[in-house]
Amino acid sequence: MAELMLFRRDADGRDVELSGSTVALEVELQRRVEAGLEQMLGIRFVVSEYATGPWHRGRIDTLGLDENGTPVVIEFKKGSDSGVLSQAVSYLSWLRSAQHEFEALVRKVLGAEAAESIDWRRPRMVCIAAGFSHHDRVAVQWLPERIDLVRYRVFEGGLLSLLLVDSSPGSASAASSRRSRERDAVIGSAPAAPATPAPTGAGLVPESLRDLYSELDEALTAWGEVEVAALRHYIAHRRLVNVASVIFRPKHEVILVYLRLDPDSVVLEEGFARDMRGIGHLGTGDLEVRLVSAADLEKAAPLIRRAFEAA
Repeated sequence: MAELMLFRRDADGRDVELSGSTVALEVELQRRVEAGLEQMLGIRFVVSEYATGPWHRGRIDTLGLDENGTPVVIEFKKGSDSGVLSQAVSYLSWLRSAQHEFEALVRKVLGAEAAESIDWRRPRMVCIAAGFSHHDRVAVQWLPERIDLVRYRVFEGGLLSLLLVDSSPGSASAASSRRSRERDAVIGSAPAAPATPAPTGAGLVPESLRDLYSELDEALTAWGEVEVAALRHYIAHRRLVNVASVIFRPKHEVILVYLRLDPDSVVLEEGFARDMRGIGHLGTGDLEVRLVSAADLEKAAPLIRRAFEAA
């Protein structure tokens, strides 16, 4: 299992490892994450402690809507719990059967626009716990549900760490590798020579931009575990949150990449990098990078690296 190690430099200039611990009460973890839900996980808060009714007989810790418009169920465990995956499947089953109920909650809390833009194709479960067994990590790859396993630790000084230890994209087949599955869905399923480029919402890359996107995909998936999801209007590359959103403009033979990076930390160059704060656009990310050639991608590589290192 992946381990996160934190160090503090002492008065003598030596690095001393900080010892992580777990919370005394589950609700402490829940309330802290809920307070920073959008910043930590890219999820907008909808409701806490929501009862699932007499059939499912549960109480969901947190319901939310992520930055891609996907419904999310979040479950917290102060320790490790061998029943977390069965609970995840049960709650996702409830979510699919209660679409109108969830949409009404979103409309009440986040507004009509958010409710109307909900993407029901792959509802998501986020399990946050002190640890997960090897069997949990194996099982999550075989479940046809979209599940993220996130390990937490608390440290002195009010520090909280969240580490994505495993994730299932919600595919019906777990036999092939995740990256191959997702790349095939995005690139390989496109028709050989379409008369008109297919919409990106169908998960298809325009023929004229396929070579450049293949190189971009390699750059975006070179930084460890990255989920690639073809959404209605863009392709998201994410860890716990979207790090990059890719949009195609085949008419101009341009790929737009929106990075989760502070534009104030970048030297903006007209025609290449643009500050998108306050400007409406598809996808997520405040920095727009415009790619028309391999040379542009090479110039963008340090920005991509910075975005993933900060994620």
